[in-house]
Amino acid sequence: MRCPFCSHEDSQVKDSRPTDDGAAIRRRRQCEGCGARFTTFERIQLRELTVVKSENKREPFERAKLERSIQIACRKRPIDPVRVERLVTGIQRQIETSGESEISTAAIGQLVMEGLKALDSVAYIRFASVYKDFREAKDFEDFAGAVTEAGKQ
Repeated sequence: MRCPFCSHEDSQVKDSRPTDDGAAIRRRRQCEGCGARFTTFERIQLRELTVVKSENKREPFERAKLERSIQIACRKRPIDPVRVERLVTGIQRQIETSGESEISTAAIGQLVMEGLKALDSVAYIRFASVYKDFREAKDFEDFAGAVTEAGKQ
């Protein structure tokens, strides 16, 4: 594993343990060149996934992009980071076990919407504002009203 500090090619694993949800292995490493310590995560990847974007542009699935978009929606909300990690892992597993090697951004967005709806209504509305491309305040108002009404039932 290349050192993120000095780019030395070799590092030594000092400690390995599973993450809280058991979906990854956390490894503490020490660079053999500069002695710096850093952490890496090893995850299971069932298959290579391709994301089909607008205008049929294709790119490899990146877990980090999915995680980043969910974290942005959840920013400054009282949501345990472990729950966000579980949501990301759950969505990735759903995509990988779907049997398809390609998935559209719309399908990923829908999975995120479903997950955020169960997690936090504010994060759900934040994500929806980007995903559904709200153009004006009325769009927000209508969507938030529908969420509020659904929550009362």
